[in-house]
Amino acid sequence: DSSSVASQLKSGVKKIYSADSAFAALKEDGSVITWGDKGNGGDSSSVASQLKSGVKKIYSTVWAFAALKEDGSVITWGKSDYGGGSSAGADHLKGGVKEIYSTDYAFAALKEDGSVITWGNDDRGGDSSSVASQLKSEVKEIYSNGRAFAAVKEDGSVITWGNDDRGGNSSSVAAHLKSGVKEIYSTDHAFAAMREDGSVITWGNGDRGGDSSSVAAHLKSGVKEIYSNGRAFAAVKEDGSVITWGDEDSGGDSSSVAGQLKR
Repeated sequence: DSSSVASQLKSGVKKIYSADSAFAALKEDGSVITWGDKGNGGDSSSVASQLKSGVKKIYSTVWAFAALKEDGSVITWGKSDYGGGSSAGADHLKGGVKEIYSTDYAFAALKEDGSVITWGNDDRGGDSSSVASQLKSEVKEIYSNGRAFAAVKEDGSVITWGNDDRGGNSSSVAAHLKSGVKEIYSTDHAFAAMREDGSVITWGNGDRGGDSSSVAAHLKSGVKEIYSNGRAFAAVKEDGSVITWGDEDSGGDSSSVAGQLKR
């Protein structure tokens, strides 16, 4: 029901973003109009004056929004423990932000200087204090799943934080993440890092993509692209074959069609 803001949605809307139970419309003039569950992102009245102009892009968690403005500042609203309140890193979000990433519960802002600022639910990506020294510079890209983040640095190393069981703790594969990583993929529960040499390293919830030991021999080289759903991964190799792992009922077990996925 958008009747309360209907007059503001009659024209000039450029893009619409969504949280779990609210919408945010970005207009051509850089203003933002919101509606939906008031406590979970639908009510932006507390920051209305800051959303009148200059907004470039909007991001969301399940129950909160974060707007990136043209001047590199960030405005947040919605449920505070889902990222709607950014007081912990407010001073760092006044400018210089170039991109924002999110789990279901937290945000991570990548700044122009390569540093990272996080906020939201502490246990699900909002608290990066344990790796703060490694996120001060040279971060190139950030990836996320439902409850954890993984940052790739300029030297190809990977830094992780968030829920340990969902990939926030990558200590079991740390030796393989020190360099050479070019991209990271995720299910809702795990990560898969593709290295420059075409090999794949996985971690997180073992039953939902974090454990690839059953197909490890096939992931040592030649992987071109990785795809995922909520609980399983599928890797396409240079020879056109496909390797799968993760939850069996969610696509992790492709044995029934193995003959058709060999090339």
